[in-house]
Amino acid sequence: MARKDVSDDETRRARYARGKALRKANAREKHGEFAGEHDRDPVAILGESDSGRIARLLPLRYARMTQSPFAFLRGAAAVMAADLASEPIAGVDVQGCGDCHLMNFGVFASPEDNILFDINDFDETLPGVDFTLDVKRLAASVAVAAQAGGNSDRKARAFAAGAIAAYRRHMQDLALLSPIEIWRSRIDLPLEIAAFSNPSLARRLRGALMKVGPDLDRDDNFPHLATSKKGVARIADRDDTIFHLDPTEAGEAFDPQAAFAGYLRGLTPERAALLARYRLVDFAFKVVGVGSVGTFCAIGLFLSGDGEPLFLQIKEAQRSVLERVAPRSVWALGQGRRVVEGQRVLQAASDVLLGWVEEPEHNRHFYVRQLKNRHLGSLGEVLEGEALPAYARLCGRTLARAHARSGDPAVIAGYMGRSEVFDDAMASFAMKYARQTRKDHAALVAAKGPSPGAAPSRNKAGKAKAKAAANAPA
Repeated sequence: MARKDVSDDETRRARYARGKALRKANAREKHGEFAGEHDRDPVAILGESDSGRIARLLPLRYARMTQSPFAFLRGAAAVMAADLASEPIAGVDVQGCGDCHLMNFGVFASPEDNILFDINDFDETLPGVDFTLDVKRLAASVAVAAQAGGNSDRKARAFAAGAIAAYRRHMQDLALLSPIEIWRSRIDLPLEIAAFSNPSLARRLRGALMKVGPDLDRDDNFPHLATSKKGVARIADRDDTIFHLDPTEAGEAFDPQAAFAGYLRGLTPERAALLARYRLVDFAFKVVGVGSVGTFCAIGLFLSGDGEPLFLQIKEAQRSVLERVAPRSVWALGQGRRVVEGQRVLQAASDVLLGWVEEPEHNRHFYVRQLKNRHLGSLGEVLEGEALPAYARLCGRTLARAHARSGDPAVIAGYMGRSEVFDDAMASFAMKYARQTRKDHAALVAAKGPSPGAAPSRNKAGKAKAKAAANAPA
């Protein structure tokens, strides 16, 4: 957990004042600067993480990253972490997301079948990280996505400022709540849609929600990802995205049965009893995201005695890039455990089957979760593509709620204040980092060559075309 910034018996007003006092040492305006090493080699930084990845997938990784500046930003969490190591901070720690860009938010169902909006990627999460690091990555991703959608620099800056203003205002609201009220708070997607200013988009999304609602308990990945021939269920191979991999090709030998058995032993008894009703029938490698391409990620198809499917994803967890920024927060326990514990802190409602497993013989660490509901994922894509300003603000509010679960919202709110000074500074940083991202993307293209088959531009205002350009599931 993040370190305590205040004593437990300090009043909310005193904690707010404490946050405000931090401005003397760490002025809010300073966040508008970007004094990083502009001439550092982004390709070399990316190359440092190639070790341990599946070699034949590295060209795919770089092909995806070269398709657009936004695709580059998605895959370059390590580059941005290195840049932020020398940038101003506020001095208030939280559980950091670590890779807080627009595409790492999404729609999912809670265990109670409520449709929520939340952060959905935690590979880089780390406790004890200054809250401004996540805010800066979010702001930069908004600016880059807006420019990719054909918006002017003025609009891109306004969208970024809007996202940060939403973060700041929601943090002010959260600062008035008790810790238990904060913990229970959620970003309820139907309520968010009801507040949309675009009535036609709101109607479309409400219709989609009504269509998906009755099927939340059904695993709609089957038969999308698997087929059954002559009574034998198998995951279907799909070119370079899903395929059956010789486990030895993934570096060290990998035994899926043993891995899932180890994961099962680490679950609470009631959840282990649930999974004991299923058996693993097939296992295939799955290429995910942009920055994750080449790391070990696979899906297991499980069937109950009556043939009902369950898909679990197992993914290798490596050291967080945030250790570049917060070296005092180096994680000493298993990396899979780091991801799982970070997700449980940040997310309003986590997957009930979330867990981790270690392979001590080869010092490898994994986390396991249910595969995301396909139809709910498509809802998120509509939001991302057609309502970028509103979507960016929604991400800002979501990040505030996540940070308030581990950090002190009164201290954070006190530091940011009620004016637009913090928003403007972060927007200025976002535009500067957007320029740096274009420069870094060009450097990667020059080093690796342009990727073939880049997605065509979708030049509607507010559309994050880089999502399509990356051509990869989040």
